[in-house]
Amino acid sequence: MQLRVASYNIHACIGTDGRFDPARITAVIREMDADVIALQEVEHHLIDNEDLLDYLARTTGYQAVAGPTLMRETRHYGNALLTRMPIIDSHSRDISVAPYEPRAVIEAQLSAGNKTVTVMATHLGLWPAERRMQVRQLLLLLEQQSTDVTLLLGDLNEWFLWGRPLRWLQRFFKKSRHIPTFPANFPLFSLDRVWVAPEKTLLAISSHRSILSRKASDHLPIVATIQL
Repeated sequence: MQLRVASYNIHACIGTDGRFDPARITAVIREMDADVIALQEVEHHLIDNEDLLDYLARTTGYQAVAGPTLMRETRHYGNALLTRMPIIDSHSRDISVAPYEPRAVIEAQLSAGNKTVTVMATHLGLWPAERRMQVRQLLLLLEQQSTDVTLLLGDLNEWFLWGRPLRWLQRFFKKSRHIPTFPANFPLFSLDRVWVAPEKTLLAISSHRSILSRKASDHLPIVATIQL
């Protein structure tokens, strides 16, 4: 059994042309055709009286798990998970580091036939010391997992391949590739990541490049195929 998993920073549905266009994000999600997608920078908007995340889920046929990190009077903001797989359980874990912007990780257990897949979806902070503390928290959560496959999906905001957070995660997951995803028009930096344990289940990984994905957000999605 193979699964396609993805991570996509949708930049609040504002494209590289400065336009707010949720329909383009919907189209890119359909192009990817993934079983599980972690979303970052999901901002609450009403589209015909429907919340943006509900709109994305309805128009693509996924179940949605919300993981807002900023709760504002008019617009919530944060992470989300879209899945075609049955959801066994899900939680949002706070990994914020004061005094920086609140951050969290969605931890979801999904059913894949007779297998259980744990998905952790996150968006790490902007500052190196902040990310180091957040990755330490992530590793504590990862070490507690006992499911068949564990996935870490998200925008890790790590610009340098030699950064300590990436080295620590590499030791845990063993296998990964650095795929440039930012900026979407001319990707140079591997900010977006898919990590898989056990490492032998990772078959392929690439960015999703299309005419639409280059316009819909400032990040390209990253997509991986795993073998259960």
